[in-house]
Amino acid sequence: MGELLGVAVLGAGHMGADHIRRLNRVVSGARVAAVADPDAARAEEAVAGVEGASVHTEAEAALDAPGVAAVLIASPGPAHEEALLAAFARGLPVLCEKPMVPDSAGALRVLEAEARLGRRLAQIGFMRRYDAEYRGLRALLADGRLGQPLMLHCTHRNVSSPPGFTSAMLIDSSVSHEIDAARWLLGQEVTAVTVLRPRPSSGAPQGLLDPQFVVFETDGGALVDVEVFVNSGFGYQVRCEAVCEAGSARIGDDHGMLVTTRGLAGTDVPQDYLVRFAGAYDRQVQAWVDATRRGRVTGPTAWDGYAASVVAEAGVRALEDGTRVTVDLAPRPALYG
Repeated sequence: MGELLGVAVLGAGHMGADHIRRLNRVVSGARVAAVADPDAARAEEAVAGVEGASVHTEAEAALDAPGVAAVLIASPGPAHEEALLAAFARGLPVLCEKPMVPDSAGALRVLEAEARLGRRLAQIGFMRRYDAEYRGLRALLADGRLGQPLMLHCTHRNVSSPPGFTSAMLIDSSVSHEIDAARWLLGQEVTAVTVLRPRPSSGAPQGLLDPQFVVFETDGGALVDVEVFVNSGFGYQVRCEAVCEAGSARIGDDHGMLVTTRGLAGTDVPQDYLVRFAGAYDRQVQAWVDATRRGRVTGPTAWDGYAASVVAEAGVRALEDGTRVTVDLAPRPALYG
């Protein structure tokens, strides 16, 4: 297909550095042309050994760097709106890590900006859509063999939360993946959110409401519950069970190598999302690169990013107020079907 796609990566932290590695070593058809991070030393470290990548401390400088034809946004969520709008202004296709924009008002501004262009430029990084198990579950639900889906039971556990992690972030950072996965698996929009709180785990930092039990209602009459527990202490686990009229299906049961020794049997439990979803991230970025080189934009849309932000914001209100909160989405632009 000719010349490699030159990508500017915005953000060189944990996620950004992993994407730089992926573009440099795993994905075909692309190269890292520029990297931007406010911490120049961190950016330099992330591109060590990457030939031809320029380093910048300002996002727009990276977008304007020679050879840049596409953008991968892996900076913190509050920086996404400005970066997306800057990419749109330059006509650059974008893969933006979730959340597209953390607050619903900002997400709506991005949605409307892309709609005014009359063409898609943004793919949002809901990588579970590229996970083999999630794709298999969606195909099973779509073919109707199990009848109409009635409920999704979801589990989202982390080993521990990073410094500064708040009770609201359990929803707008962690559960945001379940928001998109539920919408995608069911083909339905979330209409209301309720958050229930058991007593906090003794393993959670002081003041953090962890775990939480989140319930979504959908416009198709399904219920989705999510147990989110970010200080489980033992591993990273993501599971989903669909209960339908004529059967059920479950994914995420960690069916890896079984080791038996001295009266014990067990399997490894992933300790990080970059381990559990490594294949999904690889497929997501490869699909984005392939589509971009063909002049196309595929995958989760800005509408998906906007809807997730609105639902997450409603979930945070439900957490804080202890009430059931309805979800109010703006009219869906024709660009998104």
